[in-house]
Formats: sequence, structure tokens, C-alpha cells
Amino acid sequence: MTALGQNSTGTTVVDLSTGASVTLAWAAGTDVGNHRANNEDSYAIACPVFAVADGMGGHSAGDVASDAVVQRIAGLEKSGFADLDALEMALALSVTDLRSRLTEEQQGAGTTVTGAALVQEADQLQWAIFNIGDSRVYVKMGETFEQVTVDHSVVQQLVDAGTITKEEADYHPHANVITRAVGIIDEPIPDYVALPVIPGMRLLLCSDGLTKELTDVGIEHFLSAAPTVEDAVTELMNAALTNSGRDNVTLIVIDVMAVTVGHTESTVSPA
Repeated sequence: MTALGQNSTGTTVVDLSTGASVTLAWAAGTDVGNHRANNEDSYAIACPVFAVADGMGGHSAGDVASDAVVQRIAGLEKSGFADLDALEMALALSVTDLRSRLTEEQQGAGTTVTGAALVQEADQLQWAIFNIGDSRVYVKMGETFEQVTVDHSVVQQLVDAGTITKEEADYHPHANVITRAVGIIDEPIPDYVALPVIPGMRLLLCSDGLTKELTDVGIEHFLSAAPTVEDAVTELMNAALTNSGRDNVTLIVIDVMAVTVGHTESTVSPA
């Protein structure tokens, strides 16, 4: 397990070249769970980029894989908005790093990665939500709650084809089989979804150790009820571990506290 970048909790003001600024609050947490010997999850807080990685592979190779990714993402930390070309280069370099670090018996290891990066597109501030694998990003805004990312997994393909339901996917024998990972190919390219940056929005980045234990209804409940990002991380983690904690659990919660454009500031309490 690797936790990199800024503190696991914090608040920052991101000043952008356009003269705008964004005030963010975040909290992160990770736990080995109740049934695993090693924590193969990692996370990076490298504002303006936040990421969670869930490693896989025998002989502790999963830990090496997730560490390789977050080490490269942590190097993207800077003031202002993120560069998606630099993000993709970091992911490609992490594959090289990973292969050089693996022993012969660890070859074939890989990792998921999901995250959120502040970007500027046509003078508009956006979150670029990215993912490879089945780690997820959710967004809560007012009464709206949704899963932003789409899993790269066998069961997601079956759901998309109408062969099984989303509920049946949780118990399918291939529920843990993913179709895309960092480390499997030379140039892993994430899927992207753009979201506007709005005061009051709350993002959740998580490994599947959380989504194995909580339904979307349960995740929404704890995410909505928590008044602060720290409370949200604590309540979600406790719920996952209490339910069973079958896997490593890692999550980051981010609140957009305020957005200032020129001399105009918009603030909304996310909870």
C-alpha cells in the first residue's frame, strides 16, 4: 500500500491561469480489510490530480503495480490545472517502472486506476474523470447521485449486453475479472468523462473493496449524510469493514467548497 502526495486530509485553493480559483477539501483512507494479508491498494493526492489504484497479481505484485502508478501520478502535482497528456505519459511510464521492478514470478501483475483531475478546456474549468479497470468515481450534487465511470470488466460487458442485471453482476463467478489494466499493455489509455466544477459537488474515488460491500444506495446514504469529507471517509470505511471487508478498501472524498471567477465567489455546503 502506498499513500502519496499531500496529507490524507486537507483544504487547498487552486489558482488558475484564467484568474479563477477553486477551493477544495479532501480526505482519504485505506484499510487492508478483514480477510487479506496485504494491502495492494494505493492512492495519490497530487492536487490538481487525485487517484486510487487497486493492484492485482500474486507474490505481492499487486502492491508493486499500484505503487508504480501512484508514484508517477504524484509527480504531476503542481499549481493550476492538470495536463491530460502528462497524465497519459505518467501511466505509460508507470508500465515501464512496473516491469523493471517485478521479479520473474511476479510478471503479469497489473493495477486499476481511477481519479479526478482539474483541467481547463476552452476557458472552462472541468473535472476530467478517468479510469482503467473497475475502480470507480461517483458524484453527489444536490439530490443527484451517480456512478460516473464505467467498469472495464467481464460482468459490465454482460450487463451492457443485457445478459445479466447490475444486481446479478455482484454475485457472478467472473465478478472480479477486469478487461483493462495498467501493466497489461504498453500504453494504457483511460476512459474520460468531463464534469463541470460546481460548488457543492462531492466526488468519491474508490477501489472495489468498497463497492463489493455497499450498494449504490448505501454509498449514497453515507456520502450524503456526512457533513465533512473526513466524516464521509470514516463512515464509508466503517460500513465496508463492518459488512465483511473482504478486500482492501481505499477511498478519497473531495468537496468543491467554492469557485471564484474574477471578483465573484460562489460557495455551497456540499453536505
